Amino acid sequence: MTAQGMRFHQGASTSNGTQHASNGSQQHDYQTQPFSNGTDNHTTPNGTLPQKNGVHSPTARPTPQPFYGHDREEVTRLIIQGLDDLGYHGAASTLSRESGYEVESPAVAQFRHAVLQGEWSEAEALLFGSEPAEEGGGVSIRNGTHPGLKFVDGVDQNQLRFRLRTQKYLELLESKDLGRALMVLRQELTPLKQERSKLQHLASMLVNTPDGLKKEARWDGATGQSRQILLQELSRSIAPSIMIPAHRLAELLDQVKRNQISRCLYHNPSKSPSLFEDHMCDRSQFPLRTVRELAQNAGEVWAMEFSHDGKWLATSGQATDVLIYDTSTFQVTHRLTEHTDHVAYLAWCPGDRKLITCSHDKTARVWDAPSGQCTLKIDHHTEPVTAAAWSPDGQSFVTGSLHGSHRLCLWSIEGEPLYNWAVDYRVQDCAISPDGKRMVVISSECQIVVYNYENHEEEYSILLKGRMTCVNISQDSQHMLINMASSEIQLINIDTAEIVKRFLGQRQGEYVIRSTFGGADQNLIISGSEDARVYIWHKENGSLIERLEGHGRLEGQGSPGCVNVVAWNPADPCMFASGGDDQKVRIWGKEGGGEAPAKHRTRISTSSSLRDGTASRGSY
Repeated sequence: MTAQGMRFHQGASTSNGTQHASNGSQQHDYQTQPFSNGTDNHTTPNGTLPQKNGVHSPTARPTPQPFYGHDREEVTRLIIQGLDDLGYHGAASTLSRESGYEVESPAVAQFRHAVLQGEWSEAEALLFGSEPAEEGGGVSIRNGTHPGLKFVDGVDQNQLRFRLRTQKYLELLESKDLGRALMVLRQELTPLKQERSKLQHLASMLVNTPDGLKKEARWDGATGQSRQILLQELSRSIAPSIMIPAHRLAELLDQVKRNQISRCLYHNPSKSPSLFEDHMCDRSQFPLRTVRELAQNAGEVWAMEFSHDGKWLATSGQATDVLIYDTSTFQVTHRLTEHTDHVAYLAWCPGDRKLITCSHDKTARVWDAPSGQCTLKIDHHTEPVTAAAWSPDGQSFVTGSLHGSHRLCLWSIEGEPLYNWAVDYRVQDCAISPDGKRMVVISSECQIVVYNYENHEEEYSILLKGRMTCVNISQDSQHMLINMASSEIQLINIDTAEIVKRFLGQRQGEYVIRSTFGGADQNLIISGSEDARVYIWHKENGSLIERLEGHGRLEGQGSPGCVNVVAWNPADPCMFASGGDDQKVRIWGKEGGGEAPAKHRTRISTSSSLRDGTASRGSY
């Protein structure tokens, strides 16, 4: 059987109970048994007939029939892998023996074992072939020569060698074997002719302590997850027919669910869809009507956010006070009154015990939510404070301002300045990814700047043609949501900086309008608008599914006011809030027992074209 052959057979008869190599997981026997390289004079230890190209000679089975239009071998191997993932190793072995298929060849299993055990020469020999590479760093293989594994098209094998040998180099540094590490750097890594900056970075690590090495390399050591991560990275370059991607069956089931969700316009359940039936959410379970109207704000509402546990709602804006509502009753529990000018921004800390507010009075304040007392005042800014973002651990936060020497600053929870980014732009908004790895800043000069939040260094920046009003980052830390003053919302992949989706239909041009993610699993995009409406899109397919009316006209004015801000309750997928120029906060819920008045909503046909438009309150 070759390294590429994934099928083995039991011979002409299965009644004699002959034994075969099992394959459901990396603990199975077939990983340790020698296997044939296709020669007819080689017999396996258990006495079964020799294998050639994955099929017994002299008799080969007829071509297997498809499984409802799918390749039978692929389906069977996926099921075997899935059984192993579920922990049913005996069932996986039984299916492997009965079907004659194995998840992966012994060579792949040996390669997996070699990587996870740190047997680098063996791993390299199995991956590329047992002949020594011209680049140096000789390889060997215990069971004779091997042709290597099959790669996907276009793979740069030297990059794979560089990645594998980098792991070897880092582990030698971690064990303080500097002599051998230096040899690997000079004789194995340098001849691969990769980017000079990479080699210089690796060379600089020779003087690091083990802890400093891990921090500098962003690597958790030989006993951490680094080898597993390496294996996953290498496996992406190996032909999937040879090395099935990890947890492939679960991934395919996820794709099935995502496909059904993408077709379900009103998808908003708190539980994952069942695999037993086709999925479609009932529109009546979607928050489409105003269930409460809160009129305690003394001015236009510009900022609003639910606490992470959904128990509190904080609002602020044109007035100088900040209101905190108990969402079980929507009674005001605290009125925070120490600011002396508009309060244009607020944010809850991860534990919900602290709330930070940013004001045009050039200060930011941190409040103790249970007591309503101000515990910290940041007064280092010389211009209005426009934005703030908490670190995931809740022990520090960032503030942004329009002008001055402290435009973008990192503070401890005690108010100690920890870092000051030297920026030449005015900060419009900022957000820190939930995984704590990145910070995204948008400026009044039409820039998106992405920082490595761990080392404070800029990763890249994007210059756009139009102004932006706000930024949000998804819970999986993969996407940023940018609200554009040109009546457009963009969903951008943070890693690649590519635009994934555009959302159109709202109206915006003059004021700061805030949009955000919504729904049970952030599958919705929601935004305010300058036409006094709330707009909701399906994130996956980009469809505008609802345009909700409710906020009235400004008193004494004929034109409609803005819906400036929206916030979705993270603990209740059937509740969101909107705040507008009419000085009111509206709480939206599902239809319940009665229909909402027609004026409160306009249903959007999914086949209708979407018009440009966007909105927001506050100056740029």
